[in-house]
Amino acid sequence: MDTIVAADVLITCPSRNFVTLKITTADGVVGWGDATLNGRELAVASYLRDHVCPLLIGRDPARIEDIWNYLFKGVYWRRGPMTMTAVAAVDLALWDIKGKVAQMPVYQLLGGAARQAVLVYTHASGADVPELLEDVAAARGRGFRAIRAQAGVPGVAGTYGVKHGQYYEPANAALPEEQHWDTEAYLRFAPDYLGQVRDFLDSEVALLHDIHHRLTPLEAARFGRSVEDLHLFWMEDPTPADNQESFRLIRSHTITPIATGEVLSSIWDVKQLIAEQLIDYVRLSVTHSGGITHLRKVFNFAELYQVRSGSHGPSDISPIGQAGAVHLDMTIANFGIQEFMGYPQIVSEVFHGGPTYADGYLTPSEAPGLGIEYDETAAARFEYSPKYLPVARRADGTVHDW
Repeated sequence: MDTIVAADVLITCPSRNFVTLKITTADGVVGWGDATLNGRELAVASYLRDHVCPLLIGRDPARIEDIWNYLFKGVYWRRGPMTMTAVAAVDLALWDIKGKVAQMPVYQLLGGAARQAVLVYTHASGADVPELLEDVAAARGRGFRAIRAQAGVPGVAGTYGVKHGQYYEPANAALPEEQHWDTEAYLRFAPDYLGQVRDFLDSEVALLHDIHHRLTPLEAARFGRSVEDLHLFWMEDPTPADNQESFRLIRSHTITPIATGEVLSSIWDVKQLIAEQLIDYVRLSVTHSGGITHLRKVFNFAELYQVRSGSHGPSDISPIGQAGAVHLDMTIANFGIQEFMGYPQIVSEVFHGGPTYADGYLTPSEAPGLGIEYDETAAARFEYSPKYLPVARRADGTVHDW
């Protein structure tokens, strides 16, 4: 019987920090898993290195379900983003190994393709509306059929989602930057600029917008109603989902589709949202939600309630996590859309292979496993660099939801 003989945690920073788990079997097969948790990378690295990796040695890598339950149910402290990211890293690496042993891409092991390719959306943003429209035009030029639009709110330096340079990266300082936020200014401005984007785009192009947990349920209901005639594909994370019941108020006041889940990590975090059909898209990510094994169960549950997937796929999930997401996306019946921001070119020096983008879609690699390989020599050139997400404050100094 083949067994796990080594489990190593690797950290690199080609433009941003990534944490990668390397699992090696006695037969010399290597599986790669993504353990990146933005702003808490070293916490997950320690969780793996000090508490999880020693438990893997000697185990059969083919027993993915058993190992998943051993790591989740076999400990007293369960759930939460750090635990579920660590478990996800193991799970992704084990699926990578299983695919390599079987000489098949992971999506084939999950039941085969349910579609030809995976529809993706990208980000467009600008400090003002003209700059945003320019970025929207550039996204259309790259063939994207779905675009998330964000613009800087005049006088609000802490507007979420506006990139600086070619790629959006919110973690921007060695210590958290404190930024100003004004909800009323946002509520006055956002419907107007989204209307301009809608007028600018072809009617066939899907328009998405991210509120990023910054509204109360009533404010979110007000926003959703104000943009109903724009036919948004979704409004994302309208309010914090800690209290799942709060989405009932939003749902009762607007027909604008709702997506949420990117900061959540288990079925229990979205169970009520799905079962009561309080959302339309569930956005858990494969990297932060226990890997393919757990996220597939979440999506299967969501299918019963006509809730579709809309997995989180930012550039702070490594290409390994992105590849895992696309393999899963290919196989589920209730697929909705996949976030895809892309990566700076320098990232490809460390991570080789992965899905192929063309004309608004991603297609998974046909290579065995996840189709991603990690260059340890190249990775060693890029040392860890502390970076934190900003903190939002209202005008009176009160800390606001990020």
